[in-house]
Amino acid sequence: MADVARRAGVSMATASRALSNHPHVAAATRARVLAAAEQLSYVVSPEASRLAGGATGRVAVVVPHISRWFFATLLEGIESVLRDADLDVLLYHVGDAADRRDFFQRLPARRKADAVVVLGMPVRDGERERLETMGVHIVAAGGQVEAYPYVSIDDASAARQAVDHLLFLNHRRIGMIATVDPAEPHWPANPGRSRAYDEALADAGLPADPSLVVTVPWGSLHGADAMARLLSLREPPTAVYAHSDEVAFGAVRTLRRAGLRIPEDMSVVGIDDHPMAELADLTTVAQPVRDQGVLAGRMLLSLLAGETATTGVTVPTRLVVRGSTAPPRR
Repeated sequence: MADVARRAGVSMATASRALSNHPHVAAATRARVLAAAEQLSYVVSPEASRLAGGATGRVAVVVPHISRWFFATLLEGIESVLRDADLDVLLYHVGDAADRRDFFQRLPARRKADAVVVLGMPVRDGERERLETMGVHIVAAGGQVEAYPYVSIDDASAARQAVDHLLFLNHRRIGMIATVDPAEPHWPANPGRSRAYDEALADAGLPADPSLVVTVPWGSLHGADAMARLLSLREPPTAVYAHSDEVAFGAVRTLRRAGLRIPEDMSVVGIDDHPMAELADLTTVAQPVRDQGVLAGRMLLSLLAGETATTGVTVPTRLVVRGSTAPPRR
């Protein structure tokens, strides 16, 4: 910058203001400084500018499953907003319990970010305390974390749309394939999706039948195993509600291998509207995943700008009826 200032015939301070597009620099002076910078192939260092301003220009994004469609799509939405704001993303993958413990123990000491975004995972009390020692803004996306501003769907409402659809078709023996995160097997992945199933059946005057509920780790293969267990019942269900489309895909495979027709012999409904759901002709409850990431990114920018953000944004879901559901056979 000293070379640029010397060539343009201005002070270092004036050169700095001109290069940062400060409004109180004459147009002719700015043009002279920019021309000198161009001649010397000089570019402003974002890292140095951020350090001078007391900020890192980085946002830490914590994600439990980087290879899954849902989390990758959320991340895409967030990154698009932060990139436009000239903020860099530091990605922290906490794939298992050890990774997660290490992250929450070490992140506060690093202090490499101006904010933290947590994607689709609950934050325990001890983890919340570690995050808050950083003294930065924290936003949750793809899941409701009551301690922080969040963007999420209402899992219970989405589940009611799925189960109520089966009830509307006159199914009265409805199975549920519930899921847990393989990395956190003692924590239900989506408790609202299970609670809504129980409430929907109760509202319809149907008795609870524990044999119709199978809980497995998340994944298509586990969904296939769960469907096999439901088919082994003396009286199998006439319809199955799965916590996610990817689990439902596994259930569909088991039904087809058993020679059963979908939906004539068994109806199947999922949640998410996975990119493969339309190809599989799966009835599902769609959620706008990328939009949640975009909204979370905008919420974070508002917080970084000193504005007051809403405590939570719940985005709507919608039932998408395809060929995997129909009334039960008489």
